Amino acid sequence: MAKSLVIVESPAKAKTINKYLGPDFEVKASMGHVRDLPSKGLNVDIENDFAPTYDIMPGKKRTVAALKAAVKKCDRLFLATDLDREGEAIAWHLAQILRVPEDKTFRVIFNAITKSTIQDAFAKPGKLDIDKVMAQQARRILDRIVGYKISPLLWRKVTPRLSAGRVQSVAVKMVVEKEREIRRFKPVEYWRIPALFSTDLKSPLPDQWRAFMGAKSEGDAPPTLADQDKWLAEHDAFRAELSEVGDKKFQASSRQEAEPLFNALQKARFTIAGIETRESVSQPPAPFITSTLQQAAANRLGFPTKKTMATAQQLYEGIDLGSMGSLGLITYMRTDSTHLTGEAIKDVRRYIGRHIGPDYLPKEPAVYASAKAAQQAHEAIRPTDVDLTPSDIKQFLTPAQSKLYELIWQRFVACQMKPAKWNVTNLDIAADTSFGCCRYRATGRVLVFDGFTKIWKIASGEQQLPQVKAQQPLAVVDIKAEQHFTKPPARYTEGGLVKALEKEGIGRPSTYAAIISTIQERKYVEQKDKKFFATDLGEIVTDKLNEYFPNIMDIAFTRFMEEQLDKIEEQHIDWLGVLKDFYGPFKKSLETAQKQMKHAKAETSPSEYDCPQCGRQLVYKFGRNGKFLSCSDYPNCKFACPCDKEGKMVEEKLSEHKCPVCGKPLVHKSGRFGPFLGCSDYPACKTIVKLDKEGNIVPPKPPPEPTGISCHKCKQGRLVVRESKKGPFLGCSRFPKCRTIISIEQLDHLKDLQAAGKWPPETPEQADQILGRAKSKKTAAAGK
Repeated sequence: MAKSLVIVESPAKAKTINKYLGPDFEVKASMGHVRDLPSKGLNVDIENDFAPTYDIMPGKKRTVAALKAAVKKCDRLFLATDLDREGEAIAWHLAQILRVPEDKTFRVIFNAITKSTIQDAFAKPGKLDIDKVMAQQARRILDRIVGYKISPLLWRKVTPRLSAGRVQSVAVKMVVEKEREIRRFKPVEYWRIPALFSTDLKSPLPDQWRAFMGAKSEGDAPPTLADQDKWLAEHDAFRAELSEVGDKKFQASSRQEAEPLFNALQKARFTIAGIETRESVSQPPAPFITSTLQQAAANRLGFPTKKTMATAQQLYEGIDLGSMGSLGLITYMRTDSTHLTGEAIKDVRRYIGRHIGPDYLPKEPAVYASAKAAQQAHEAIRPTDVDLTPSDIKQFLTPAQSKLYELIWQRFVACQMKPAKWNVTNLDIAADTSFGCCRYRATGRVLVFDGFTKIWKIASGEQQLPQVKAQQPLAVVDIKAEQHFTKPPARYTEGGLVKALEKEGIGRPSTYAAIISTIQERKYVEQKDKKFFATDLGEIVTDKLNEYFPNIMDIAFTRFMEEQLDKIEEQHIDWLGVLKDFYGPFKKSLETAQKQMKHAKAETSPSEYDCPQCGRQLVYKFGRNGKFLSCSDYPNCKFACPCDKEGKMVEEKLSEHKCPVCGKPLVHKSGRFGPFLGCSDYPACKTIVKLDKEGNIVPPKPPPEPTGISCHKCKQGRLVVRESKKGPFLGCSRFPKCRTIISIEQLDHLKDLQAAGKWPPETPEQADQILGRAKSKKTAAAGK
């Protein structure tokens, strides 16, 4: 009896599924996409209804041949690729390649790789969703048009090997705009007069507090905020902020405004003027979707989005759990739906009641609303079996897999637990002064019922307040006037950028990992201390694209295009119409850009500096290492110097070393390969000296040692002994014009041959024979 062929994307997924289907099925892996638009050229016939030209991907011909051979032995084909648009597209391409009759080709989708889910899916197979395929194809064609039309323009007008993308360029723009917002920010001075109060009126708490704050830990660090809060709680003390002065909100923008009030408060007597207590409820978070998983993994585990998605893929496809075999541990990780099946809710409620306690189980299951654009039939990311606790299977997982599984498991269990309850107390503290009645405000929160936080820990910065009553006098532990300045907007972290992209509707969560990787690989942004900084290159490219492709760079337009692409699948709108509506305006913008866009290196912007050599104004220019300052009278004056990210001149720092050529001082400089020393008399003297990672001078390489042996290839140079990481070798003295390389072991042999008049030979083939080299394929072919 003929078998049925099942095709999935990966060997891990195939291995897990294979054991659930039995001997009547043969499971093969396509190893991801097998057919795509060829990488070279546009391969989209714009004039012929955007007809794409697909080809078998490099390295996939053997896989395709194996699948074709396997399908000939089978009577039915089941395409069991992932359930999202990408998976549907892979299934469609496989169907096109294998050409199995439609009535014998089936589409199987499932969101978890468990025995019951797989068997249910194969019991009710369906057909390919052509609307979903066309939605993915339209997205692919659109991205190819944008990338292949704009990228070459950037190569010509900025620098080679750049890329533009419908989504990536907008992501870079968001980082650039944040960079400029921070740059424009002007800090504003303000003053606070915080105080520490205590109900203990007898103890010398001010002296004890000063002694505590002056103590140092083993690491020579002052007490942490947690240590301070603990000390305050132990001494019935708490923090409070000055909120009102004479029935007006307290505000002070200078020392002159704050100091008189501070002096008056130091002499004042404080009492509890009011107590307000209320109950606060914290609701559990929704189960994970792709974007919230990426954010939580970044914030709680420090995982880059790429690592999160790769690890989640492994957990989904199956992990070998010893005697239990290979099991898929989580549901499909590319989803924007918070929906949970009735069976999953039933299982987790049973687990909560048995293992956490009936007090933590709400009467009714929690239901979470998905985003408007969430794809139907998808489910939230959750464990496939809640009884497989993180501690039970930790021994079978890598550290990354274990951490991510625990995060997903905890979030799933927590989402069906009761809310946490808090008692929140606000204290109103008053004192009469020469400025009128001054009021301080203190807030504390006490956990009454931990609820979901028993599983899903949340940070609480609230202090613990002592028991107090109205009109109770308070002792001042400490009071001081503090100068502060407003802070610039926070830079994007990886989790923050994912959140911003999702909020703006830019791209889809399944693409965020690739986008964030690409914009870093292209050097448009860089990460420092887990925060994104826009590079000079990123700013230049963003400005060029903003000027000539305003639609492509407009966040609202990009969001609209995402919605249109979604509608191809969900509302069955014509995918060709979407592409035609986009391409008309885009073509006009492209033609304008090709005619009018100036080269980035030809553009200048004025600076506040004057040239130290000729006195003319310095201007900002863009070079291969980024932005720098150059004399506006170039090329008559060739002065140039680096500048920092804010455009401030970086003055050259003299080193203790002298130029080995002209004897003038060497100065510290920085280039694309890092710091180095250059002659202070540049450009008259262009000597440079390399530095190692510690900043020490790297000694120059010894000059090549002459051998007197003629080079057989160019017949003009002589072989010399050169040094490499692998040791000495023989090379031509005319390098790099002649790149002859011969093993150092041949040195004495060649000397003897040359002395005997047998070297150099007439042809390279004769040289290979003398040197004992194997003939290359080209040489062998020529000999035939």
